[in-house]
Amino acid sequence: MNADRWDIGRAETARSPASVEGGLGEIRPHGCAAREQGILLDRRSLLAGAAGAVALLASSRGARAQAYPSRPVRVIVAGSAGSPPDTITRIVMQHLSERLGQQFYVDDIPTGAGNVGAAMAAKAPPDGYTVLAPTSSFMINPSLYAKLAYDPMRDFVPVTLVAVAPQLVAVHPDFPATTLAEFIAVVKANPGRYTYASPGTGTTGDLAAEMLRSAFKLDLVRVPFNGGAPATTSTLAGHTPIAFLSVPMSVSHIKNGKLRALAVTGTKRSPELPDVPTLAEAGAPGQESYFWQCIMLPAGAPKEIVDLLYREIAAILARPDVKERLAAIGFEPVGTPPDAFGRQLQAEIDRWAKVIQDAGIKRIE
Repeated sequence: MNADRWDIGRAETARSPASVEGGLGEIRPHGCAAREQGILLDRRSLLAGAAGAVALLASSRGARAQAYPSRPVRVIVAGSAGSPPDTITRIVMQHLSERLGQQFYVDDIPTGAGNVGAAMAAKAPPDGYTVLAPTSSFMINPSLYAKLAYDPMRDFVPVTLVAVAPQLVAVHPDFPATTLAEFIAVVKANPGRYTYASPGTGTTGDLAAEMLRSAFKLDLVRVPFNGGAPATTSTLAGHTPIAFLSVPMSVSHIKNGKLRALAVTGTKRSPELPDVPTLAEAGAPGQESYFWQCIMLPAGAPKEIVDLLYREIAAILARPDVKERLAAIGFEPVGTPPDAFGRQLQAEIDRWAKVIQDAGIKRIE
């Protein structure tokens, strides 16, 4: 209701009999007019107060966004010191600390395949002072573990997808294949003979191997390791002649000839390995997979803080020096907006659930 309407009403009651015709123009006793004028003033005061309250609310929201962060922010990383998740997050948080004037400090919690850190973040106050920096396991674990202390979509708000890196189908130089087609032919001709190194049950590399094995009905013996480093070491030594590894983990070994790359699992070739075809180019379409590095906040975090962090991180990822540092370790910066990132998350959760089900992988108790 507009305050001007009440001004018009008051003017009508004040008119003389000669200037109005009937209805509102009737002459009323003086006391009645005074009471009516008082009511109109009260209504104007009420409307003015309501408008002020709305303005105050908007102002307080703006102040809250501008005030954040007013103290250091904890960033939980599902990785050990020096690992790709730790390195990427530190690169971004260093710049974020400089831009927002408060320290965003990294807290590495590598245990439990990222589940321990995620559970801690899910229970934190949704005030923006606890940030979760999960990896691809965040989308895989709901289908891999029988029980989780958190729900990735219910207990968190997506901020952005920071960076991605494809996997590699790699073999020891002594393996008798130089292309993916030759690799498939050799494995099919020798069922059960060859082993492959998995970075661990339910990791992106492990599931990339399962997708390829299932698609081409390959009889390979899976040897799981506790991480990409021991899986790489085993393949370098020839103990497991085949491995599915991340580009950052294996690119130096590919370049110096200690491993042979047959294909990358991304939708395009890796800038670090431009001569290595994608799986689709090598004759295996629909097998794409990436290692993801993300940023999330506990559910209930204010939208203005979500948007602020997204804008700042996207600006950081657009910096040439940041792109160069990420490329040096095999990662491509992304910076997806929160809504689109949320849709990607759900699609990845559904996708990996199907892969795990099709591969017959038992849930971890």
